[in-house]
Formats: sequence, structure tokens, C-alpha cells
Amino acid sequence: MTQINRLKVVLVEQSRTGKWLAETLGKNEATISRWCTNESQPSLEMLVEIAKVLNIDVKDLLFSTKR
Repeated sequence: MTQINRLKVVLVEQSRTGKWLAETLGKNEATISRWCTNESQPSLEMLVEIAKVLNIDVKDLLFSTKR
């Protein structure tokens, strides 16, 4: 599976949990889990919202496509 978002990594770096993010965003924990495992992806609008609550740039939530 292609890794697209870095959400799981960023949560660990900030000592945050998926449960905390789910509660903060008003989302189901299972949804956050699927985003963290790259099983599914949040919308662009949701990525912006996630970046805001984590106080980071939205690009920090994505793996670079350049090698």
C-alpha cells in the first residue's frame, strides 16, 4: 500500500493519540485509524483542519512525491 499521509507519524511526534484527534475533529476513531494506516485518505479540506488542530503546515502531513 502506498503511503500518502504522515498522520500517524505526526501524532506520535506530538505525543497525541488517534482518540484525541477523533474527539477534537468530531470524527469516529475508526475513521482516524484508517487515515493513520493509509487505508483511506482524508479530504483536502480535512487535511487543512487536521493541520490547524496540530498547529503544523498541511504539507507536513504528506509524504513527498519527489525522491
